[in-house]
Amino acid sequence: MPLPIGAAAPDFTLRDQNRDKVSLSDLTGRRSVVVFIPYPFTSTCTAELCDLGDIVPDLSELDANVVVVTCDTYGANRRWAEDNDIEFPVLSDFWPHGAVTKAFDAFDEAHGVSFRISYVLDSDGVVTDIIASEHLGTARPVQAYTDALTRLA
Repeated sequence: MPLPIGAAAPDFTLRDQNRDKVSLSDLTGRRSVVVFIPYPFTSTCTAELCDLGDIVPDLSELDANVVVVTCDTYGANRRWAEDNDIEFPVLSDFWPHGAVTKAFDAFDEAHGVSFRISYVLDSDGVVTDIIASEHLGTARPVQAYTDALTRLA
């Protein structure tokens, strides 16, 4: 069951694809989209990553950060981000395996990966919207991010 609308997002600190630390506190002050990706390098996850990369300028205009979280290593995330020309943070929740993903109630215990779920946060880190897919192999609609952030305006 995902975090409820109105809940404070759990605090976290993870390393991105460049080994830089990124914390929830780094994101507050602006709206944020925290996107959990189950299987980097698969066609669905890569398409979602690239679609997000394409709309980062639109999200920035809506005063929003974008971070992706995977349960893979930062090295794998680095390669994935480099292969797809991604500059926003791709965070590694590898060890302890999925700890942050679990704190967001986004961990699929049966598969050891995250569910395909995203949280839209206000500038205080409070969940204002949830964008999810019922199936690991089905992408979330990218327009849902701009729609959710526009409703916050």
